Amino acid sequence: MERIKELYVTLTGVEPKDIAPLAGAGSNRRYFRIQGGKELSRFDAKTLIGVIGTHPEENESFIFIDKAFRQYGLPVPEILAVSDDQMVYLQQDCGNLSLHDIIMLPRQADTSFCPETFSILCKAIQSLPQIQYLPVVHPEAKEIFSHCFPQREMDFTSVMFDLNYFKYCFVKLQPVEFNELRLQHDFEQLASDLMGDGEDTFLYRDFQSRNVMIKDGEPFFIDFQGGRKGPIYYDVASFLWQSSAKFTDADRDLLINVYLKALKPYKTISKPEFLQRLHLFVLFRLLQVLGAYGYRGLWEKKAYFINSIPLALHNLQHELTLGVCKPYPYLQHLCEQLIRLHAEQSQAIDAEEEKKKKKVANCLKQDDTYLNTSSDKQPLVVQIYSFSFKKGIPADESGNGGGYVFDCRSTHNPGRYDEYKPLTGLDQPVIDFLEADGEILAFLESVYRLVDFHVERFKERGFTHLQISFGCTGGRHRSVYSAQHVAEHIHSKHGVEVHICHREQNISQILPRS
Repeated sequence: MERIKELYVTLTGVEPKDIAPLAGAGSNRRYFRIQGGKELSRFDAKTLIGVIGTHPEENESFIFIDKAFRQYGLPVPEILAVSDDQMVYLQQDCGNLSLHDIIMLPRQADTSFCPETFSILCKAIQSLPQIQYLPVVHPEAKEIFSHCFPQREMDFTSVMFDLNYFKYCFVKLQPVEFNELRLQHDFEQLASDLMGDGEDTFLYRDFQSRNVMIKDGEPFFIDFQGGRKGPIYYDVASFLWQSSAKFTDADRDLLINVYLKALKPYKTISKPEFLQRLHLFVLFRLLQVLGAYGYRGLWEKKAYFINSIPLALHNLQHELTLGVCKPYPYLQHLCEQLIRLHAEQSQAIDAEEEKKKKKVANCLKQDDTYLNTSSDKQPLVVQIYSFSFKKGIPADESGNGGGYVFDCRSTHNPGRYDEYKPLTGLDQPVIDFLEADGEILAFLESVYRLVDFHVERFKERGFTHLQISFGCTGGRHRSVYSAQHVAEHIHSKHGVEVHICHREQNISQILPRS
């Protein structure tokens, strides 16, 4: 962080007011938002983003490509300062809102996107051909290929690297036996089939919603330092088959139409021909993504990536039904085996949970202390608190006793960073921080399983009160986030009346019985 500060002082001549780390995702680069002591007039803003990379050649690649893109008017952040060793640089702040944040908002009942969200998706994918065909339209821009890191082109060797990434980081972490020679044969055939487009197009490589920032309603593109010369289909597959985005087939079809229309000034291709080639790259991209999820999730134990594995396998299963994998019979057999394995593991987990529920039910049958046995039964009301442990656990005013008290202090604390200190777990920047980090999502998965069973049993048996409390250090960020999300989950799933009290924030809310 000290190097970020030094570079900022060199650029502006004044010290920053604050430097706050931003939540990371799959990258080892570290990002910081700098609250400046001097307004940079061309941005009409007092914030910049500082980046500390782990590899100078990777940073140099991003910096060179970024400047080339800006030269030809592409919407990417401006680089303002770079350290002598290329390990640290400052760039324009494109805000807190990513396209991923937008598409994760609640959707309509038919799961389609609202018109405003779909319009932004269209803007993003309409810009893609302009990025991809920049070296074709402007031959002098081909210089960017000589600065690509770690290599200038997607070739047979790089495809084999990615397929082996899937084998070593995902398949080998599964309890499956497989024939490596037969798999290698199919890998080599798939790699050969992916080659051969022969155009000087730029492959963004990580073109997905997390790398599209939305500022004033317009997309800004980031994290293209892994780009290289390569086929256009890969980026469309990355964007539309991103597991967490949960695009429907109808969404994809509409956005492919938008892309093909934007592609026409550069290349005319029929939709059937485009789709046939596209789905080959979808298969390749899904295998590559599973390799990344295996490494980041199964090996590094990052919850976000572990939770994304079933979504990627669902997409892979859909591709298998389209027959994309038929030319690679052993690869298809292995993929089907992995899909069955994860389905069986999921069923085993569900069965174990059911056993636990039955044990709890048997225990509950032995204690009807708080069962409402009167003929005029009252409905269940769930009381949910957030609180600070420093100020004590909330008292049970119903007189029933029992319930849950969950300690959120094991999860990453946004309150450690100045940027989040004045906010609460109800504010979007804090929500984004916690969900990107992923620890609190894994924590709440266990909470949901416990409280769902408890609420259902209490409803069945006529209990009238259940209290659930979430504590953290200050009762401001993690406990507030947890209490609010569990309250909304219970209300949505079970339809009971829920009383929410964020005690230290003096905020109360009632979600009425439905």
